[in-house]
Amino acid sequence: MSKDQTSLPIIDISPFLINDLNDGRQEEIALQIHRACRTWGFFYVKNHGIPMKLQEELMEFSRQFFSQPLENKMQIAMSKGGRAWRGYFPVGNELTSGKPDGKEGLYFGTEIDDDNHPKIRNKVPLHGRNQFPSVEKNDNEFRHVILTYMAAMENLGRSIMTGLALSLKLDGNFFDKNYFLDEPTCLFRIFNYPASFCQQKGNENLWGVGEHTDYGMLTLLLQDDIGGLQVKLGHDKWMEAPPISNTYICNIGDMLDRMTGGYYRSTLHRVRNLSTSRDRLSFPFFLDPHWDAEVLPIPMDEIMKIDDDAEYRWDKASVHKFAGTYGDYLLKKVSRVFPNLAEEQTIIQPNSY
Repeated sequence: MSKDQTSLPIIDISPFLINDLNDGRQEEIALQIHRACRTWGFFYVKNHGIPMKLQEELMEFSRQFFSQPLENKMQIAMSKGGRAWRGYFPVGNELTSGKPDGKEGLYFGTEIDDDNHPKIRNKVPLHGRNQFPSVEKNDNEFRHVILTYMAAMENLGRSIMTGLALSLKLDGNFFDKNYFLDEPTCLFRIFNYPASFCQQKGNENLWGVGEHTDYGMLTLLLQDDIGGLQVKLGHDKWMEAPPISNTYICNIGDMLDRMTGGYYRSTLHRVRNLSTSRDRLSFPFFLDPHWDAEVLPIPMDEIMKIDDDAEYRWDKASVHKFAGTYGDYLLKKVSRVFPNLAEEQTIIQPNSY
């Protein structure tokens, strides 16, 4: 597989959905995942098991929500979500590499509505109740669609992580046993890139999302048919990652990059919103380690080990020097995206990164 090819690989993930580690097809699929992670850090997955009807309902309800006046959407502003870090933010309120993005969005996480849950009692940041969006006559149904979708995506992500484990010559349940611990950190976003933003004078050259890598373990992206996602190849070449019907784009994040010592590298990407006729929707889901899981290097063969190359990396960070829990790491990242919202949280629980 060469970086000269013009499209990302498409991988049939169905052999991992049946949870049968004796399925002979899994070895070949794991090899495809290995090649994709070493070459691109990105790939499409097909035959993923997420019903098309569920995808369509999610998109339709999301369009209804974002079409409302700003004052309606601000009724569930993230500032009202407290430490749970959930709710709505308007265009320009999320930063990438210190610059505001041309998108608005909704933040969700695992729903915890039990005040006696240990994470709630201990006031752990990024845990708690979601603020669900309101749409005319369908509030409860939209809530149901969001929670159903998140549960389906967690299952899909776990299946892909089985393939990733096998691609690294590990037991298929390696991540379940060592990092998810029956309670992975699941974060879900609904982003809207307004066409009106592109039409405003002075915004023609602004990015929907600037150049960045994802900070977690695994990202699964559903996007509508407009497109705009670009993946960086090498130092200066960008490739389009267009929507392909009924597939998800999957990419590895900085945490898996760290855990593999740079063997599987997270890849820079960005979004250009080119639509001037209608808004663009995207739905990234992030499957990450348990909040309290200690982040440790994955056992690697000597031939897989990569020398420290921090000076050549875009963030100048060493993947060989880190310690602490995933929660420590995540709070540090939050403070860069929403500095005002994260300020209290990072004081409450300092991190070691």
